[in-house]
Amino acid sequence: MRMRYAALATAASTGLLAALAAAPAQAAEYSSALKIKGIQYDAPGRDDNRCNGGNTKNEYLTIKNYSRTNVNLKGYVVKDAAGNKFTFTANHTLEPGDYVQLRGGRGTDSDRDNVVYRQNCNFIWNNDKDTIYLYKPGGARADVHSYTKRDNDRDGNGYITYHG
Repeated sequence: MRMRYAALATAASTGLLAALAAAPAQAAEYSSALKIKGIQYDAPGRDDNRCNGGNTKNEYLTIKNYSRTNVNLKGYVVKDAAGNKFTFTANHTLEPGDYVQLRGGRGTDSDRDNVVYRQNCNFIWNNDKDTIYLYKPGGARADVHSYTKRDNDRDGNGYITYHG
């Protein structure tokens, strides 16, 4: 009987390892205080990237501090699959449970309002599919998520939640 259970355990663990190896990149949990909470990848209304009167500021990424300590965003990098990137160059401290919205367009960064603007009026996230990367200041990956409008945005509102 022991041989039979050992064979079953070996088969089960082999299957588990194969399943883990085939798992997509976004399934990996990174040990990071900051994670991508959600993304408004498709700004409401017709896309208009004019700096005055456009709606790029309605496209945003929400990053949340899931740790028990303060975390400074300075040096963190956000990228998409095409290589578009934004680097947090100023000090912006998130307390435990706090979040920041990284918005497109031009505006005034505010710790009080939890907002940082990319100071760029071009859209960064694709409306059909994309991959979001968050890197720590030293270059290690903090979080990553891929999405497709068809598979991840069931209600069609252009917003996807990743971490609650």
